[in-house]
Amino acid sequence: MSSYELKESLDLVLNNEEESNKHTVLIVDDEENNLMLLKRTFRGKYNLLTAHNGVEALEVVKKYGPEISLIVSDQKMPVMEGTEFLKEVNKNNPQIIKILLTGHVGTDIIVSAINDCNLFQYILKPFDPEELKISVESGIEKYSMASNNKIFYNELKKLFYKTIRAMSNALDTKDAYTNGHSLRVTIYSMILARALNFDDTFLEDLEIAGLLHDIGKIAMPKSILCKNGKLTDDEFLVMKSHPVKGEKIVININKLQMIAEWVKSHHEKYDGKGYPDGLKGEEIPLAGRIIAIADTYDAMTSTRPYRTALSHEVAIAEIKRCAGTQFDPKLAELFVSLEAKVAEAKSNPEAAYAKYSILQRNIDFKLPTEVV
Repeated sequence: MSSYELKESLDLVLNNEEESNKHTVLIVDDEENNLMLLKRTFRGKYNLLTAHNGVEALEVVKKYGPEISLIVSDQKMPVMEGTEFLKEVNKNNPQIIKILLTGHVGTDIIVSAINDCNLFQYILKPFDPEELKISVESGIEKYSMASNNKIFYNELKKLFYKTIRAMSNALDTKDAYTNGHSLRVTIYSMILARALNFDDTFLEDLEIAGLLHDIGKIAMPKSILCKNGKLTDDEFLVMKSHPVKGEKIVININKLQMIAEWVKSHHEKYDGKGYPDGLKGEEIPLAGRIIAIADTYDAMTSTRPYRTALSHEVAIAEIKRCAGTQFDPKLAELFVSLEAKVAEAKSNPEAAYAKYSILQRNIDFKLPTEVV
């Protein structure tokens, strides 16, 4: 069967509602009689695909890997042997269960298959069809368990990150004048951090910290948070407590303990004149220094009850002016150099978040835009 015929056959199977509920098994053997025997063995129980050699089979896996649960492959084939084929499969599709049929008992083949191919089982030829059926059923069961665990894990991640976004939105909607602030600060922070080529682990943690950097304001009286005018000294003291309150909130959530210090430090200044701890220079966590720039830029370019928003150009000039005093000079210089990206993000935050977010990319779901 040609690659085109394989594609047509698989498309037909996967578009059939009844057949799409079955697991898909790929059978690879260069001998037509063996293929027919294997097809008779499994017909009716699984969606069956066939290929005559490893190269042809790789084309099938390349196009339809996510639909394939298990592969039964012969070892001795022209062009590409079974172990070589399964090794290639394992590089991009380690989730597929692999069974090798071989007429040779050489330990080198077995060791290679187990170590390089992540082999589930090898079966000697000539094989007993009933024995092979049992092996395939066991492999399918293992595949199902692994898939269910992965689905469960992903669902937990989705729930966790939806909760993070909901917490962030709950804070932003408490004050109409700062609605969307946490999201924008997160985007500007991600733009800056991505330019520094941080890995996805740091970027993901930074994204969470950006979304929750002001979570301590949940505890602020609305009379202070939404006051239409300048705060008194006593009111400002209360407002200045929000980084510490935010730290106390997130440090009690196991997965967020590492970012608690970042949340606490986003109002520290490079010259040591910030709060709450008066940290100076690199005593301030790097993520706190990044969020501080993003937070200040958004505050300046947002309308508040007591003043109108500053322009992008004025805000960028202020970031530049305060490099080395309020802000880490190197980070400030980089932020200024990225002003075009920042301005673009400011004009369409939702599109920018989809572009720069690690959370959305890694778990492939739409984060809520409203509090739920």
